Amino acid sequence: MNPFEEMRIFAQVMESGSFTAAADKLGLSKQFVSRKLMELEQRLGVRLLNRSTRRLDVTPLGQRYYEAALRLLSEVEQVEQGISGQTSEPRGTIRLSAPLSFAVAHLGSLLPLFLQRYQEVSVEVDLSDRSVDLLGEGYDIALRIGVLEDSTLIARRIATIERVYCASPAYLAQRGTPERPEDLRNHDCLPYGHSRQVQWRFGGGSKSLTLEVAGRMRANNGDLLRDAAVAGMGITYLPTFIVGDALNDGRLIKVLEGFETEALALSAVYPQHRQSSRPVQALVEFLREQMQ
Repeated sequence: MNPFEEMRIFAQVMESGSFTAAADKLGLSKQFVSRKLMELEQRLGVRLLNRSTRRLDVTPLGQRYYEAALRLLSEVEQVEQGISGQTSEPRGTIRLSAPLSFAVAHLGSLLPLFLQRYQEVSVEVDLSDRSVDLLGEGYDIALRIGVLEDSTLIARRIATIERVYCASPAYLAQRGTPERPEDLRNHDCLPYGHSRQVQWRFGGGSKSLTLEVAGRMRANNGDLLRDAAVAGMGITYLPTFIVGDALNDGRLIKVLEGFETEALALSAVYPQHRQSSRPVQALVEFLREQMQ
């Protein structure tokens, strides 16, 4: 078996999490897959996986081999597509990670349009607000909202997301409407995230103001915070794609509209070895086209 086939088997085991699942994906027997990985380790003279009855754990050297294998396999795939004349039409499967609330609001309508345009592409979507490890968990691309961490990933800005401060009419009738950002210190706030110290920022540059806010409830899901605000639990600060309907029908009312807020960037991030992937690039360009 040539090294590229061994790489494909090892990469599939990493992505599937087991010999059995990898064998099913590849159309091979579990015994064949296990034997080939043992032969690979013997040839390299290192252990790539720690095996137990319950799980497979990748070793540090195994992780390095996996990341290098993905890059090489991607390059081989692009070369083969070019030779066979298939580069004109993207094809293949995209493993996509996306934030839950954003995906529910937008991807449910956008992805069917994308798949109708590109008939040879399929998409596997995982919805989670956590920052997934694209290489370690085998994702091709992730959508992320907010400031990106420094990394070796390639980032493309998709769109800008506006945020607003809002509360229910009942809450404002009972507690009063804040006229200045400093008034929030006397209000129950509904911050996003798990950090015990959450800061909301107003304005920009030298005139910016940062306030630490608190309340009886915080969460890492915007839909939950929106519903809490509608129920009169306090003032929240959320993207318009989450609170837009509630603002339109009057369940929520904007507050502090005269003060500048910070917009969020929606970005697509993907590993360097996916930079030449036609399905990934097609999805990025499609989302930029639709959302801008």
